[in-house]
Amino acid sequence: RTMVGYYDTDMLNIVFPMLLLWSIIWAIDTKKNIYLIFTALDVLAYRWWYPQSYALEFAFWGMLVLYLLYLLYQNKTPLGKYYENSDIAYTIQLLSIMMLAMIDLDMLFRIILVLGYLMLFTQKRWYKYLHIIFLMVVVLFLATGGFDPIWGKLKAYVFTEHISINSEGLKLNFFTVMQTVREASQITFVTFANRISGHTIIFLLSFVGYLVLLYRHKIMLLSLPMVGLGFLALSGGLRFTIYAVPIFALGMGYFIYEASKFLSKQFKNKIASKVSYYVLLALFTSGVLYPNIKHVIAYKVPTALQNTEVRVLDKLKTIANREDYVVSWWDYGYPLRYYSDIKTLSDGGKHSGSVNFPSSYTLTNSQETASKMLRFDVEYTEKRFAVNENNKELNQNDTNYIKWASSNIEQMTVEYEYDDTNDFLIALETNIKLPAKSRDIYLFLPNRMMPLVPTIELFSNLNLMDGTKGRQSHFYRTTKFKKTKNMIDLQNGIKFYKQDGYVEMGGRKLKVNNFVETQYDSKGKLKTKIQSINTEGQVNVIYMKNYHTFLVLNDKLFNSTYIQLFVLENYNQKLFEPIILTPRSKVYKLKI
Repeated sequence: RTMVGYYDTDMLNIVFPMLLLWSIIWAIDTKKNIYLIFTALDVLAYRWWYPQSYALEFAFWGMLVLYLLYLLYQNKTPLGKYYENSDIAYTIQLLSIMMLAMIDLDMLFRIILVLGYLMLFTQKRWYKYLHIIFLMVVVLFLATGGFDPIWGKLKAYVFTEHISINSEGLKLNFFTVMQTVREASQITFVTFANRISGHTIIFLLSFVGYLVLLYRHKIMLLSLPMVGLGFLALSGGLRFTIYAVPIFALGMGYFIYEASKFLSKQFKNKIASKVSYYVLLALFTSGVLYPNIKHVIAYKVPTALQNTEVRVLDKLKTIANREDYVVSWWDYGYPLRYYSDIKTLSDGGKHSGSVNFPSSYTLTNSQETASKMLRFDVEYTEKRFAVNENNKELNQNDTNYIKWASSNIEQMTVEYEYDDTNDFLIALETNIKLPAKSRDIYLFLPNRMMPLVPTIELFSNLNLMDGTKGRQSHFYRTTKFKKTKNMIDLQNGIKFYKQDGYVEMGGRKLKVNNFVETQYDSKGKLKTKIQSINTEGQVNVIYMKNYHTFLVLNDKLFNSTYIQLFVLENYNQKLFEPIILTPRSKVYKLKI
């Protein structure tokens, strides 16, 4: 996921575990204390950089436990004499210091524990108590959360449940974001092999080389956690393939080494044998690198936002205050914060189901309810910040401690004295009292959000109380169509019969409610023509002439805030004010 000229935030997520593998191998191989320090430091740094490293660290720790059991069995060491065996004693030390670095406590406490442990065992007289101290470390590990973070990450990244349930309060159900991330979706074996080795054949040869490497160098069994995590990509998505890449690269390197050595020995002349060895190394290596280099050259990654969109955010920066909010879908959170220099509700690091629910609700529901949800979510986000700051120095038994729900939407429900969140959402259609306005809120609506509309709707199109999913809305977008005398072929078996007033879709004839055509004039102003065809229609058709795009969508999405404000520029003047209107992106300001 990190290539020449394209850097992902995960660029160190593979460096740290490889350093950890290196330090553990050298620790087992040399029994030097310096590698105890390296291992602990790497765990500390890895967790600081990537909190989700917990599970992989524990997997390495588990491999060392198996190694310790093997040593105890192999050496038949009596329990009271284990400390006389340097291999066993050192392995217990390694396990203890790793777990101290892994414990789910503040980093400063972990550093103190690691340093204290190292100072303690500079004296040999403590070795006979190694097993007792090790058990104390394990108890401390379990007491501070133990497996909870590991299980949480497995559920989020591996099992990828569709619905997540808050464990306290109203126990609301939210749609999990991992179901909508491309990197977490299931992939084919060919994609899996290509992502790890560049080509299926290279992958298979790497696998063979890795098996031989394991057989001849048993210490490489410590690399199994990384390979195992890499193979989770077959069910958990391509985000995991990167973990197997360096290990399979070692397997491929070993295969090339052994194959070149074997073939060069077929030459009886020593000079010819030596020359052929290096020639074969170069040829095999070049052959393996070629498809990978070819992939890098062909990998054209688009920028997060286009130049015209950035100009809009640059302009917004001069209009808004730094304490204001700009709301959009989480994909654009980071660039929104960077370019406009104002607050956001969600981004690439903050986009859980509970966080995405209000944004999804805002974008896919009517302007009346969306505007109220915007004000509610922003003000409750700020209230949460204040509560967290107030609680920072307090414990839960303190009278000044303020209990806050696990999500903003639950907190709103409770504060407005509803037992059912669905009742609170219905109340948004009434003259419900809104939180006091503390800042301005802006909506950023880019054209590039259009293909995401069905995905965005998933997060709010469900019953939060029981997790029941709502009926999926009709939404179809195409830029490929063909006009004939009687109809417009919208591809994929969808046809629009304008004169007859229906859309043929999936073998059904759906009556059309409205047909809308939008077009920008010479002055850059959007002109909209709306033709009402059948008030009992099930779908609406929009032709965005300048975008060469047709939309087929049901009434709910047709009346949604995103479609009305971006596509039609049909905004409620009491609720929204247009700030920046361009064909690529539009910004509206909330007036309530």
